[in-house]
Amino acid sequence: MASAAEQLAANLNFGALAKADELKKRIWFTLGALIVYRLGTYIPLPGMNPDAVADLFKQTQSGVLGLFNMFSGGAVGRLAIFALAIMPYISASIIIQLLSSVVPTFEALKKEGEAGRKILNQYTRYLTLVLALFQAWGIGVGLQGSGNLVLEPGPFFLISTTITLVGGTMFLLWLGEQITSRGIGNGTSMIIFAGIIAEFPAQLAQTLELGRQGAISTGLLLLVMVMAVCVIAFVVFVERAQRRLLINYPKRQVGNRMYEGQTSFLPLKLNTAGVIPPIFASSLLLLPTTIASFSQASGGTGILATMATYLAHGRPLFMFLYAALIIFFCFFYTAIVFNPVETADNLKKHGGFMPGIRPGERTAEHIDRVLTRITVLGAAYLTIVCLIPEFMITYAQIPIILLGGTSLLIVVTTTMDTVAQVHGHLLAHQYEGLVKKAKLRGARR
Repeated sequence: MASAAEQLAANLNFGALAKADELKKRIWFTLGALIVYRLGTYIPLPGMNPDAVADLFKQTQSGVLGLFNMFSGGAVGRLAIFALAIMPYISASIIIQLLSSVVPTFEALKKEGEAGRKILNQYTRYLTLVLALFQAWGIGVGLQGSGNLVLEPGPFFLISTTITLVGGTMFLLWLGEQITSRGIGNGTSMIIFAGIIAEFPAQLAQTLELGRQGAISTGLLLLVMVMAVCVIAFVVFVERAQRRLLINYPKRQVGNRMYEGQTSFLPLKLNTAGVIPPIFASSLLLLPTTIASFSQASGGTGILATMATYLAHGRPLFMFLYAALIIFFCFFYTAIVFNPVETADNLKKHGGFMPGIRPGERTAEHIDRVLTRITVLGAAYLTIVCLIPEFMITYAQIPIILLGGTSLLIVVTTTMDTVAQVHGHLLAHQYEGLVKKAKLRGARR
């Protein structure tokens, strides 16, 4: 078995990729689907004034709209048919996960395996539709009340805008599912990844132009690029890091045969919460800025404008609250997605135990204690990764949104998942080839 694994690893190269026809089909399908998505980000909503839209977005791009514009690949700034992107689906998924932890019905479905997961996925789609309808209608109403953005405001514009935005979101949800089943990697992550990467060349060109004009020194540009490489390497290292808990399985007898005891590991990721904490923290902090920008565009001022001033990028209050919210959501979301009691019960049912720890409640307490400790490290890691780029972008005035903590995390983790998917398909293809060769040799003998 070990020699077969070594042989597979040795043969894992680009030559193997050329022979893997199924993998090449998946890659081409993924690329085609992402091209369709990118084309949709350039199709504007009907009835909009493009010049007024560009002016308004310049005033509000530092708020939550800038964050959503990053996730939508520029569709928000152009008010395209994919302006909502898949944000309603992400919100719906998080809500369903929350309900799975507190509502007995959803918790029971979660424990039913594949059948329960399909039902929960269907509930997620329904909730996505509801959230998309609510958000699309709100966007339509907001656009009508924001000056001269709409050429012909009225009920027809509201209805057409709502239908278009909801249709765009549901189409992207379907497209993401197709990428997941027929392409490579998680379709939702790939769509967000494609949107972020697509905006990078323009931002890089803008930064290089600032360097040419002398607004940014060459030494500073090189320093930022070196720091970006170091941060990416740090993200890759931590995302691969695991705390493995030793699990022993005793000897068991099946019929007249006695099977030896086995040893395995329970892997606990250092960053269990993923990119959810930075996304939530950014959204909450940028919301007052966005509302204040719309208020100023309509001629109003007040407490929101004062809050937006203190919560602007680079301000000490913004940095402090950003770090605090990231840490809070790290612990909050980890508690939702990982249940130590359920894990301990599953180990006990299958006869597994941790050396020196009694099965059941003591095992759950041990897992919870270890998970809390590594979550502290994971929260510190996310805070560092998100704050360092914020300092560089704010104080060095380098407008590369890809260097932001949230976008950088999404790009790096999605790339790692995609590479793992490609390796998995290559290993499966080469393993099938080895099996066929072994069968041919057996038939000749």
